[in-house]
Amino acid sequence: MTSSASSPASPPAEAGRAILVGVDFGRASTNPHPSGSFDPTLDELALLAESAGDLPVAKIVAKRAAPDAALFVGSGKADEIKLLVQAHQAHTVLFDQAISPAQQRNLERVLGVPVADRTALILEIFAARAKSHEGKLQVELARLQYLATRLVRRWSHLERQSGGIGMRGGPGEAQIELDRRMIDDRIKKTKERLKQVQRQRGTQRRARERNGVFKVSLVGYTNAGKSTLFNALVKARAYAANQLFATLDTTTRSLYLEQAGASVSLSDTVGFIRDLPHKLVEAFRATLQEAADADLLLHVVDAASPVLDEQMAEVERVLEEIGAAEIPQILVYNKADLLDESQRPRAPLDWIERQENGKTGVRTPRVFVSALEGSGLNVLREQLVQAMQAAALNIDEAASDDPRGIARHEAAVEEQQGPHAEDERAATHPTQA
Repeated sequence: MTSSASSPASPPAEAGRAILVGVDFGRASTNPHPSGSFDPTLDELALLAESAGDLPVAKIVAKRAAPDAALFVGSGKADEIKLLVQAHQAHTVLFDQAISPAQQRNLERVLGVPVADRTALILEIFAARAKSHEGKLQVELARLQYLATRLVRRWSHLERQSGGIGMRGGPGEAQIELDRRMIDDRIKKTKERLKQVQRQRGTQRRARERNGVFKVSLVGYTNAGKSTLFNALVKARAYAANQLFATLDTTTRSLYLEQAGASVSLSDTVGFIRDLPHKLVEAFRATLQEAADADLLLHVVDAASPVLDEQMAEVERVLEEIGAAEIPQILVYNKADLLDESQRPRAPLDWIERQENGKTGVRTPRVFVSALEGSGLNVLREQLVQAMQAAALNIDEAASDDPRGIARHEAAVEEQQGPHAEDERAATHPTQA
């Protein structure tokens, strides 16, 4: 076990002091992603805590062969964590892995402070950041599904029986059953409301398809700089910050490509993260559908991250989960300005081989950019043009045996360029970055 405290400077009054806990179960763990499920530095958990408004004051790392059924870390480690809580006057303890409702309840009794796991922390951040109606519905659904498994966590009245004349429920029906029924009803209603929003988004998507617009989606690990790149490309003012999950709601803008004389549809999507809860991916499927329906993905990578390979693998895993693994990609290595001179590439563009949909050796362009400084963006635009032209060529080949298909494609191209192409160009691409 190792522990480390932060600087002795007193935290802001509004920030809650948090103890961070990580457990290394080794590669023999039953976790489906053992190689990516443990962070010995707990740096990402610290960023999550800060994003949620907490101040990490100490870290503790334990090593076990398997989780303890009652306390996850075992009684000895629980006592050590309790000493850290008392020494730092901590307000909460945050675990980097998911813990069960029973483990959470037992830990809170031993430690004397609230306990939360990685999933709860991510849900809290999402709830604070969601701005659109759709985003709020998606977060509410994920939180309700998470809460449904944890009704036994805090409320003592849930253990009592309620029944009789004038009482909700039948004789002997436990309060927990009533609460679970209410949560199930809210989940059902939220899903229905979300389906309505999904239908509206689907209508907008089909309209773009009828117009023959080439669809590009930005995907990547959280805090890779997707929103900054989005703003730099389309001259938009989407919110961008150096924090995890700065953007939750999908934003779509038209990007004029001068070399092609046409525009593409560019969408900025929510960032991915290690061990992103499946329920959250499921709840945000409507937003992530923008990526699944794209013609091209710009996979934005933090080039300065020491764990970029692990982050890229996690993005690929989520893309496969949402059915977007077969979509062509351009790898965009962002934050090139943060690289040391010895690490900077000789050219802003090269090609690498990667695995795609079970196939190895897929040749993929890689562009090094700095969205903040604007370097490499012209090269990225050229790659977008080539990708769009290659897609149009494939459409022509597919329609070559069908005269009606050719006519539809020509009409789509004319409608895509439109009579106001020059006005659009001046509005969305006034200068070269």
